[in-house]
Amino acid sequence: MTDNDLRALGDACWERFDFGRDWNRHLHGSQLIPIDNGLAYIASRGVVGNVTVVDTDDGLIVIDCGSRHTAGNIHKAIRDWSQKPIRTVIYTHGHLDHAFGTPLFDAEAEQAGLDKPEVIGQANIRRRFQRYQDSADWNAHINGRQFKVAGFKWPDEYRYPDTFYEEEMVLERGGRRLTLHHGMGETDDHTWTWIEDARTVVTGDFIIWAAPNAGNPQKVQRFAAEWARALRAMAAKKPAVLVPGHGPAVFGAERVATLLDDTASFLEIIHQQTLEGMNQGKTLADIVREVRLPEGMLDKPYLHPTYDDPEFLVRNVWRLYGGWYDGNPAHLKPAHPDDLGRAVTDLAGGADALAEAAQKHFDAGELRVAGHLCQFAVDAEPDHVLANRVRAAVNVARAKQETSLMAKGIFTDAANASLQAIGEDEQSLYKGSRVGIGS
Repeated sequence: MTDNDLRALGDACWERFDFGRDWNRHLHGSQLIPIDNGLAYIASRGVVGNVTVVDTDDGLIVIDCGSRHTAGNIHKAIRDWSQKPIRTVIYTHGHLDHAFGTPLFDAEAEQAGLDKPEVIGQANIRRRFQRYQDSADWNAHINGRQFKVAGFKWPDEYRYPDTFYEEEMVLERGGRRLTLHHGMGETDDHTWTWIEDARTVVTGDFIIWAAPNAGNPQKVQRFAAEWARALRAMAAKKPAVLVPGHGPAVFGAERVATLLDDTASFLEIIHQQTLEGMNQGKTLADIVREVRLPEGMLDKPYLHPTYDDPEFLVRNVWRLYGGWYDGNPAHLKPAHPDDLGRAVTDLAGGADALAEAAQKHFDAGELRVAGHLCQFAVDAEPDHVLANRVRAAVNVARAKQETSLMAKGIFTDAANASLQAIGEDEQSLYKGSRVGIGS
């Protein structure tokens, strides 16, 4: 597919967007798409962030650099576009699919006898990389489950920035001026970049062509209100082009303004309603049940909950303000699941009876209740055949019902654990690579 075809395809996504069907499957490797004279972005097939390339009189500025696995294709796309040396690399944040391709750029510079590119990032990236080293095995486990990648390996080498900034940095290189802005959102180390002469904003994962990843249940704290404020600050620049962290660029000031406003409003509504409920003394369970988004908001092509889930955002806002205690005193110092499972199983008259009760709720479409009941039975008797079959069936149904990749991954993992326990074949419910979002 040609550059112009991809540009037209991206424009069409404004009316309908499914990452796998309407965008990702049309990409071959990493493909460069022009934005303006001396400005382009590179979209890559799979779970990897976009890369933006800025041509200057002094060489190239590259915003993000892909993952270890896509760096070669990204480098080739850059070199097919320009042979100028890569002078500067800007990290939008420190996730694996955005900031792990730099060693290839370093090697190219060394081979040519040039200085390595100057890498610039927000100051919190240092702390992120240190945390990654401390929790490498944990990160391998949760990302393997989230993206359904067996044997996922977490990297043990990190290319730290040469230059760190705090809140704002003006970068003037080769006759071009870029302004880097720190914002809190999916991460605490996020940078969005304003390219003034092209009226272009490069957002990183502040925009991902999906409901914002501000709730992820397996990852560290997200920041919904601060995320919205960063989007409002971008909108104040009145950009004509927006390059997101994932998915096609958006062209046209009106579309960009609409996208930024709608996404900020989504975050503000969830944040406001959650905080109001907390101030009223409500429990987390009640707030999760009561928070409501305007009708049709999640139907917008760029707000489909295909990766994260609004319910998870509510829980993350609660965690930010209220910690992990959810208002239920039984959860403050809870019984071990095995002990609680045995108590509930005894009360029900055995694992068979409890599994049958779970099946009845499952048949009635009450998947959440069924999930609790079969989990109690399996906690009490991990090898119980009927309990595991019901648990597998419940979690298969839940995975199929969910729209978010995160929920699908966790429910699928639970179903497969039960099937393994009773020696039956695992289910393949979704392809982990179907949504191209970072970790």
